Amino acid sequence: MSGFFSMLLRMKYINRWGLMRNTYNENLSQHSFDVAVIAHALALIGNIRLGKSTDADKTAVLALFHDAEEILTGDLPTPVKYHDESMKRAYGEVKQAAVGRLIALLPDDMRGIYSGIFDMEDAEDEIRDIIKAADKIAALIKCIEEETAGNREFARAKESQYSAIKGLGLAQADIFMAEFLPAFGLTLDEHPEIIPK
Repeated sequence: MSGFFSMLLRMKYINRWGLMRNTYNENLSQHSFDVAVIAHALALIGNIRLGKSTDADKTAVLALFHDAEEILTGDLPTPVKYHDESMKRAYGEVKQAAVGRLIALLPDDMRGIYSGIFDMEDAEDEIRDIIKAADKIAALIKCIEEETAGNREFARAKESQYSAIKGLGLAQADIFMAEFLPAFGLTLDEHPEIIPK
């Protein structure tokens, strides 16, 4: 018997943004799905519009698992996680230990494949950069949704995420932000292509 998938699917019980007042709770499962969808789109944008050859499917799979260790560690708030170099290093060690515990739940013949999926260090730089951008875009979307719902709690986080995305200098992310991000501030009735007038 293996408990890997029963443990993995507990992502839905790990809430994010624990220090913030939320109008709705976002769990790790939702976040991972959002990051995978956005990362896939960023890879496709790069391939279609920028002449790149990123494996979009691989990017989406790696993005699905990018925070899986948080099943065991929980979602540590960013100000704590990156407080200083010693905290960042310690969190890295805790993260690696959690990944090791999850991988150990798998049958021997599946461990190698999932180790490669969990270990972002083995991924190509382009894929890592895309997933990092997608993670930040997903966080920015959460901030926009909270702001649209009248919650000012996420105002500074929104500015921070926007600056961080711009600071990445990733053309695919810039295209996504210009073309797709504005729609996240609309209500359902404001989407003319969805709700005909």
